[in-house]
Amino acid sequence: MTPPPTPQHTLTVRVFTQRFSSTPLGARLARHLALTQLHSWDIPHGSSLSDTAGVIVAELAANAVTHGRVPGRDFELRLAHTPDVLLRIEVSDTRTDSRPSGPEDLAAPPPLDESGRGLFLVDVLADRWEVLDRVSSGAALLGKTVRAELDLPR
Repeated sequence: MTPPPTPQHTLTVRVFTQRFSSTPLGARLARHLALTQLHSWDIPHGSSLSDTAGVIVAELAANAVTHGRVPGRDFELRLAHTPDVLLRIEVSDTRTDSRPSGPEDLAAPPPLDESGRGLFLVDVLADRWEVLDRVSSGAALLGKTVRAELDLPR
């Protein structure tokens, strides 16, 4: 006699991907559309999770257009949401000669500097973050991706 099959749990992963011009306007639009997408996924505007994700998207997008810009090339925002488990935020650019430090190498900026705090905010707000090589299907290096993850309360 064959034992009954083990019940499988369905896990839905929602994904949003969009490219933006590598300009300050593109960075603002990325944040705006990310918050709109989160709202459509039942993460309401003004909630703690929405506000945290908005700051992370804003900082990573600003870094992409400031430090990762390649003229004529866009940056990409990718959100992945597994309800009750995880929200992943990824921002990719195409610059290959500039790579931010990962969380293990993050150095504090001098207190009076007017810039250099974006990844510190990401480090404080995200449960995890990392810098990954962005590779095409042909294995040609196409830049980098900064991935930040937020664990969701169950």
